[in-house]
Amino acid sequence: MAPPSIATIQDFRALLAAYRLPRIVLTALELDLFTALAARTCSAERLAQTLDASERGLEILCRNLATCGLLKKRGDVYRNSAFAATQLNANHPHYRGAYLEILKNQWADWSHLTDTVRSGRPVDHEAPETADYRRQFTWAMHHRSVDVAARAAREIDLRQAGSLLDLGGGPGTYAMAFLARHPKLKATVCDRPAALEVAKEIAATHKVRKRLSFLALNFMEEDLPGQYDVVWYSNVLHIYSPDENHVLFRRILSALPPGGRLITQDAFLHDREGLYPEEASLFAVSMLLFTERGNTYSLRDTARWLKEAGYVKIKPIKMKRGTEDWDGGLLEAFRPTRR
Repeated sequence: MAPPSIATIQDFRALLAAYRLPRIVLTALELDLFTALAARTCSAERLAQTLDASERGLEILCRNLATCGLLKKRGDVYRNSAFAATQLNANHPHYRGAYLEILKNQWADWSHLTDTVRSGRPVDHEAPETADYRRQFTWAMHHRSVDVAARAAREIDLRQAGSLLDLGGGPGTYAMAFLARHPKLKATVCDRPAALEVAKEIAATHKVRKRLSFLALNFMEEDLPGQYDVVWYSNVLHIYSPDENHVLFRRILSALPPGGRLITQDAFLHDREGLYPEEASLFAVSMLLFTERGNTYSLRDTARWLKEAGYVKIKPIKMKRGTEDWDGGLLEAFRPTRR
């Protein structure tokens, strides 16, 4: 992929000015604008009264929200798009509130990037993690993944598997999607106790809950008990350093029977220089801001770590367009059937 051409001050300005629409959307979220509109149609004047904001401010804000499709405008009145009326509306069952809260907070977090690049420490390195934060984060990951998990479960063939370990699975969203797809499968979600509390709440609303179990474990320091036909390692690789992942791959190998399968999902880099996809490079900045040693890694390097850890038949899993969490983001590997 060729890098974007930035050859003039106009090109440079356009690059930097990309912050404007995201800031507009974040302001709408902070005002609870989409919740206030709900299924109504109303003018900027009436909406300003509801939100205790200026009419001029709301008119300019709503006009720009209409340009990106979050609002629909006809004459002097506005209404929510179908997406905004559901997933951005706090009074709707499909509201993604926990994930939206993280997205809102990241605006302030990213403003500390210069300090983080200088220090090499995450923005909250002095604040101990609380159980409340872990619960909120786990709900956010469920809101982020619930759609893509169902799509991935339709594409990934687990028909030969009897047991699955969702390692670092947080809310268990993927585990439940796999269980719903494969009625003979049993799954275990492994994570911290606060995350598993959320997973249990979500599982209680699903028919598959009788085939789902929970394992509270610090898998970076403790061995994995038992064996599983498949270990699903999704969106965890980027939290840790290469050395930590190498050690964990060996630990996972011991939890697989001969011929057992490890599936790793992550924001892999695919080109020789380690620049693309662009989203994977940008996500590395999030790891710099929010983790001690995290990063995004190339598919080639990850495959090498797996080979060094003792895995065989290491290859990407091809998915239909639109079903992946990340572009080219699935890599499978197997424990050898014999030594």
